[in-house]
Amino acid sequence: MSNAEAVPVATAPPLVEGGTAEARAPDARAWVALGCLWFIYVLNFLDRQLLSILAKPIQDTLHITDSQLGLLGGLYFAAFYCFIAIPVGWLADRTNRVAVLAIACGIWSAATMACGVAKTYGGFAVARMTVGFGEAGGVPPSYAIITDYFPPGRRGRALGLYNLGPPVGAALGIAFGASVAAAFSWRDAFLVTGGVGLVAALALTFIVREPKRGGLDRAADAPAPPKAGFGETLRMFVCHPALMLAALGGGATQFITYGLGNFATLFLMREKGMTLQEVALWYALVVGVGMSVGIFGSGWLIDRFTRVSKRAYGLAPAIGLILAVPFFLAFVWAPSWPLAIGLLIFPMCLNHFYLSPAVALVQTEVRPNQRVMSGALLLLVMNFIGLGLGPTYVGAASDFFRADHPTNSLQMALFTLAPFYALAIGLFLALARLLGKAPKTGAVQ
Repeated sequence: MSNAEAVPVATAPPLVEGGTAEARAPDARAWVALGCLWFIYVLNFLDRQLLSILAKPIQDTLHITDSQLGLLGGLYFAAFYCFIAIPVGWLADRTNRVAVLAIACGIWSAATMACGVAKTYGGFAVARMTVGFGEAGGVPPSYAIITDYFPPGRRGRALGLYNLGPPVGAALGIAFGASVAAAFSWRDAFLVTGGVGLVAALALTFIVREPKRGGLDRAADAPAPPKAGFGETLRMFVCHPALMLAALGGGATQFITYGLGNFATLFLMREKGMTLQEVALWYALVVGVGMSVGIFGSGWLIDRFTRVSKRAYGLAPAIGLILAVPFFLAFVWAPSWPLAIGLLIFPMCLNHFYLSPAVALVQTEVRPNQRVMSGALLLLVMNFIGLGLGPTYVGAASDFFRADHPTNSLQMALFTLAPFYALAIGLFLALARLLGKAPKTGAVQ
């Protein structure tokens, strides 16, 4: 994988002669589309986060263990979310991406409402799997739509803005979910959120137009690219060292972020003494501000520094993670929730320096007719490792430590995430080294 000369990668068709795509400002339709897609992403992540935010009342009602909770937010969800994304990506690359996104939003929203009426652990698990099935069609089509609305040189910031959906969705999920659960019931939070999603899915089809595939990457008179085959795109992705390093580095990082995120509320409430009302305010602020700064800031940085060297795609995440380690360890150790919350904002920001660089690298390096599928493959690798295994591991570790550490089993489990920082940092440094051997423009060879 370290041999940068081994794998040729197709480059995008030439831009319009006499004026590069970087010089073109996105029009109003591009910004409207970005806003709509961002709102859908907010709902996507809000739906996904409700389980972790409402973990304690759900545990109390359905009588489930930390391991079962980890499976609900991890392996059960990711098994559908990750692998369904591949056929959805293939379909979206060959059909109307806006329609695929709208249908997916409708499915996951209806399934979120089903979570709110589930009476047993098994029923809740089936509903969560269906949420994962629907959410698989959310992000990959959106990445490709944005890339076809925004020209090269402006995509990092556009994707950075889009990727503010998770922090805003998480913050709203915390504030809304915790407030509703405290005032009414955790079930009401699922029902209201799912209903909003159904309305948004319908509205999307009337507001956002399907953009021309690769229209900002080729000469005005160049023919549209042919439809890419599944096998061709899959072979290109897995044989491309830079794309695989970005995906594996993102997966190792998500192992930490999802492992922590799915249990942070339960950890703060059960072992640090926070109440739902305190979670709704303080934890929501930390998540919203920290993740937003990390995701958008890294998008701004790569737009700025990849003009000088493509190594920035790997260096930005690696430096962020190096700086995050001491703050993460201090957060887990902190003896009180106010100190823990104050420390958490730093890893919450720095842990998310990987996302915008990874997405922008993949969307830039592949052909326009392979963008949805490539985005789906990126998410498959990252999310199966991170979303599928991270929460599952933390839940199982907490139950393992409970016999000897009955009052702080989650603290012990979270401490064991530290070695994954070293793994993620090493992968992103390897990516930076590989990209340093490539020319400033064009695909990585």
